[in-house]
Amino acid sequence: MAATDDRAGKRPNSVWLTERPPLKRKAEQPAGLDLDKIVAATVRLLDAEGLSKFSMRRLAAELGVTAMSVYWYVDTKDDLLELAVDAVAGEMALPDESDAGADWRDQLRTLAVGYRDMLLGHPWAARLLGEFINIGPHSTAFSNATQRVMRRSGLEADHTSGALASLFHFVYGFSTIRATHEARCRAAGMSLDDYFEQVVAALSDRPEFAEMLEPSTRAGYVRRGRSAVEMLDRDFAFALDLQIAGIEAMRDRPED
Repeated sequence: MAATDDRAGKRPNSVWLTERPPLKRKAEQPAGLDLDKIVAATVRLLDAEGLSKFSMRRLAAELGVTAMSVYWYVDTKDDLLELAVDAVAGEMALPDESDAGADWRDQLRTLAVGYRDMLLGHPWAARLLGEFINIGPHSTAFSNATQRVMRRSGLEADHTSGALASLFHFVYGFSTIRATHEARCRAAGMSLDDYFEQVVAALSDRPEFAEMLEPSTRAGYVRRGRSAVEMLDRDFAFALDLQIAGIEAMRDRPED
């Protein structure tokens, strides 16, 4: 049963705010099954088949148990999805805070790249990050790390949340769109390079698209033999530099 606060009413639904009684071993529970194995299998299934195909019945079949066996460990499918999204948040590298001389800009890049890589590696996580409050231990550790790095930047405290929102919303949007393109290419049996080459070939002789193609460098990358992934990685790195430069500029801007 979810914990409640008498002053504020029922708390937001979250597996991290839910009190469950300690598990008691019962004869019908499969030997060797535990919550860590269930969460790991959930992540594998979500990676392989996506969020739309995930079900407790499908998970139970993957584990070789009954669906009721899974419910010994979680109350709902949403609880399990919340555990899964925090599990993949644990893959994001955190800066080494023991190095007092480390550059906060490099540390912020580490956090941003780790967030991007997590979203690309687990495309289903993007939707869940928008549905849950993400207060699991890994998500919280990542959030705390971003706050500590931003404090080292010298930006005023009341601007920190806006700066982090600008940076990580950019990473979220960039990565989610890229992951969606990659998923559609896989479903169509083609690579990102094939997709971009088809787009360029279809649009290159259409005058109404000439202005769009010229500055975007899409056709240029194809002609120079660079892959679509190289193009996207370079665009991301440049856009990330712009974000960090913007934080510096706002930090150094004279107060009115």
